[in-house]
Amino acid sequence: MKKGKTTNKASKKIVYQVFTRLFGNTNTTNKPWGTIEENGVGKFNDFTPKALKEIKKLGVTHIWYTGVPHHALINDYTAIGISNDHPTVVKGRAGSPYAVKDYYNVNPDLAVHPENRLAEFEALIARTHEAGMKVIIDIVPNHVARKYEGKTNPRGVNDFGANDDVTVEYRRDNNFYYIPHASFELPDIEPPLGGESHPSMDVPFVEFPAKWTGNGSRMARPDKNDWYETVKINYGVRPDGGYDFPFLPWGYDTESYEKHFEFWKDKELPDSWYKFRAIALYWLKKGVDGFRYDMAEMVPFEFWSFMNSAIKMKNPEAFLMAEVYNPQLYYNYIKMGKMDYLYDKVGTYDKLKDVIQGRSWPDELTQIQYDLWDISHHMLKFLDNHDEQRVASPEFAGSGEKGKPMMVVSATISTAPVMIYFGQEVGEAANENAGFGSRSRTSIFDYIGVPAHQRWMNNGKFDGGQLAPGEASLRDFYKRLLNFSLESSAIMGEFQEIQFANRYHTQGYDTGIYSYTRWSEEQKLIVVVNFSDAQASEFELKVPRLMIEKWDLKDGSYKLIEQLYKKIKLKMVVTNGEGVIAMKIAPLESYLLELQ
Repeated sequence: MKKGKTTNKASKKIVYQVFTRLFGNTNTTNKPWGTIEENGVGKFNDFTPKALKEIKKLGVTHIWYTGVPHHALINDYTAIGISNDHPTVVKGRAGSPYAVKDYYNVNPDLAVHPENRLAEFEALIARTHEAGMKVIIDIVPNHVARKYEGKTNPRGVNDFGANDDVTVEYRRDNNFYYIPHASFELPDIEPPLGGESHPSMDVPFVEFPAKWTGNGSRMARPDKNDWYETVKINYGVRPDGGYDFPFLPWGYDTESYEKHFEFWKDKELPDSWYKFRAIALYWLKKGVDGFRYDMAEMVPFEFWSFMNSAIKMKNPEAFLMAEVYNPQLYYNYIKMGKMDYLYDKVGTYDKLKDVIQGRSWPDELTQIQYDLWDISHHMLKFLDNHDEQRVASPEFAGSGEKGKPMMVVSATISTAPVMIYFGQEVGEAANENAGFGSRSRTSIFDYIGVPAHQRWMNNGKFDGGQLAPGEASLRDFYKRLLNFSLESSAIMGEFQEIQFANRYHTQGYDTGIYSYTRWSEEQKLIVVVNFSDAQASEFELKVPRLMIEKWDLKDGSYKLIEQLYKKIKLKMVVTNGEGVIAMKIAPLESYLLELQ
């Protein structure tokens, strides 16, 4: 067999998500509701060439810098012309990255010199490119902070809502929806800042007329579980559900982004469409290589066709990924909306979580892949991100070790990109109570440190010098797996399950075992994982006739070498067109067996 490294063919994309303000923070105080002075904060400059080099060595192709656009927060930057945000409409003390206050600048907390914050981020973009990786940032088109206030808008750019008619609930070119003649009222929420007094609380927050809340609540007084700190953007969707914009014609699901771009060129469209297109093109010009879109399914896919085709006309290689959680919408957002990638949460992620928590067998993973066959490449795999419970937390898997088989499947089961969240690779468990929200998710609302990640960071040396042996071993596993996935042509090739040939016909093939094949012209792989953390299994793995025929193998003996550690050598014996591999697999062990 030829070696399986990719050459000029498509290779796996590997996304490393970092919560930017947490990455470089070396402060270990971790006081609930702690201030920036008490708990510390990371900066753009903490992403040193050394740090970026080490991230790159994991196999990373794209870094998603989460929380870069300037969002509402509790800190005083009035000296550089930024107004204070009211604590009652800010979640936490450091603020939610999804309540954006100014799309044309960046979070001042992240800069050593806040007045030069944009230049410091531009320097980070350049450093990331020099390290051989591409840059992704967030755009949140569905909603903005209640007090949106662009301070550095380019010439000719008006703030959201600046030209709205606030006397009516809806008008096509209004940026917001209004509740005329009513003032915004706070829901019944816990005391802001953990009950601590704050000068900004001396004057109540005023919004008149009230606007619809970000998740669509039309109440002047939203519920405490609504996204009360944000307001919803109007894309020309009338309150009765009708649309004030053209529909894409039938058949555009198979058209190129160039055709989509041409379709929208002569159309008269809602003002918000143009505003967000301008924001995306602004950041592309700064060197950003792609965007992660928050709650994309709450915005019509016609807008995404308009937005994404304009982005692709400027940068055909732009990386565009989005949150869409309704499987019935996947096809339209990918094919009509021209998204590159959607989260594969409802399918693969949820099933893997069920399996590792003992609620399900892994068999159904196969059907999930076949159900997505026509859009499989577009369904980004992940186990950990800022919204989800940490893999190593007791609420999810309970340890980084138990994440290993899940990570092997996530990285190798399809051609889609795979994403990890900083700290995942060293078993961060998110045990801290930061203030707003609860443990098990690393806080996105407060100033906090990330202990396992800090041990890898080792006071800015980025050498893992403080890691425990198990943490260092886990990171080595991720490094091996991600780099193999990046270089493997088989991972960018075909998929075929062999699970059911073994589940009901192979003695010793326990319920925690899962197997499948991946192959290209150059490389053939058999993947076997054991999800059980207690039970070793010994069996003769069957490789069915169909697979032997596809691989054009004759009867005989074939050597197999495990690719993660290259210590295990097995053999497959093909007799009468069917293969058998005698093997023993330990708890939580995975084999990536390459046919030689």
